[in-house]
Amino acid sequence: MTDQRQIPSIDHLRQRPAVKALEARFGRPAVRDALRQEAERLRQALARGGTCRDIGKCIEDRALMRLDAVSAFSLRTVLNATGVVIHTNLGRAPLSAKAAARVAELAAGYCNLEYDLGAGSRGRRDVHAERIICRLTGADAACVVNNNAAAALIALAALAAGREVIVSRGELVEIGGGFRVPDVLAQSGAVLREVGTTNRTRVSDYAAAITDRTALILRVHPSNFRIEGFTERPSVRELAALGARFSVPLVDDLGSGHVAANAPALRDEPTVQLTLQDGAALVLFSGDKLLGGPQAGIMVGSRSLVETIRRHPLMRAVRVDKMTYAALEVTLQAYESDRAHEIPVAGMIAAAATAIGERAERLAARVESVDLSATVIDGLSTIGGGSAPGATLPTRLLQLRHATLSASRLETRLRSLDPPVIARIDDGHVVLDLRTVLPAQDDLLASLLESLRTTHKDTVSHEKLT
Repeated sequence: MTDQRQIPSIDHLRQRPAVKALEARFGRPAVRDALRQEAERLRQALARGGTCRDIGKCIEDRALMRLDAVSAFSLRTVLNATGVVIHTNLGRAPLSAKAAARVAELAAGYCNLEYDLGAGSRGRRDVHAERIICRLTGADAACVVNNNAAAALIALAALAAGREVIVSRGELVEIGGGFRVPDVLAQSGAVLREVGTTNRTRVSDYAAAITDRTALILRVHPSNFRIEGFTERPSVRELAALGARFSVPLVDDLGSGHVAANAPALRDEPTVQLTLQDGAALVLFSGDKLLGGPQAGIMVGSRSLVETIRRHPLMRAVRVDKMTYAALEVTLQAYESDRAHEIPVAGMIAAAATAIGERAERLAARVESVDLSATVIDGLSTIGGGSAPGATLPTRLLQLRHATLSASRLETRLRSLDPPVIARIDDGHVVLDLRTVLPAQDDLLASLLESLRTTHKDTVSHEKLT
């Protein structure tokens, strides 16, 4: 049994070269605290009869593990192998390389966020990206806030507080995180006026509900569900014509942010441009869904409505920063110059199953071993993020089987890698969908899978206290 009196003092431990390196990395207070805790932990273990060949090294190693755990960033890069392109839980849309570079460029210094370079005086931040948004969508005016929920909230607060907003019962949806359209209406100060039924709402239902208290007609994208069968829903053009008769603006919350009219996989998804052309006075959509940019809520349409929203006191609470504008402008430029293929989301949706299968075959050949078998099979990807509900994309999946790990344990093991690999389990097997793994990450993914060739054994330290 090792004598507890052999445990060095904290000051003595701090003289060790490795501990000095820790202080340079983590700071003296944090290192001293870690040393004290690990010395006390070791003292208790020795009192129980434990042994340790090199006490100083044991404390040093354990302190490093403690410091690494405490100082680790909570946000981590992961490999999305789920096949869900716009994965809300995994940060939605990855930015293009050019957008990420532009963010880094502007984040590292000062910029003219609220400075008018021509006048040499204070400017407005809410005008950034407006011109390119209007060119791309055909809108008269545009404004950006921090997400589409904020866009809906401030639009209703500015345009309909204390008055009625007509909404179909079939569009009173709840999306991820418990976000409900009726709750947004309530918080905005607008009064909800429900019309129609869950599956059928006609133009005549909206017309019958219009009174002198009506501020808006609101149309809401069904987001993450689709009703099929005996259904009816008025078109944008029909509702816009009705609104024009009674001088009631139509606001369409598209959510998805689809602007690429030439995307075959999204042919049933309404575009922002067409929605405006069909008469919507204001269209709301996300920057980080089908648009493939940063988290943002974008409002486009009538200049008078947009200016009214801009003047609302909530605008300061929901405004965006320089990094959002930086990423958004680069993303929009890619669409405007027919370079949508540079945007990861657009590239993933357009990827052919054959090309995905070729990548999966190369990966399978590389990682196949006695411990790990890899088979390429047919499967389906989803777009996700509340966009194109019900739409699927044919893909090729890499099905994994481990000699000693069940599917559940293998999936857990994948999540413990660095960086974590997020997979899914289909029919009792772990599968990886390379549609949502960037091609540049294939080598990294292969290296991570190669580490699964031998059964994982958790180790805490090279010194074992018994």
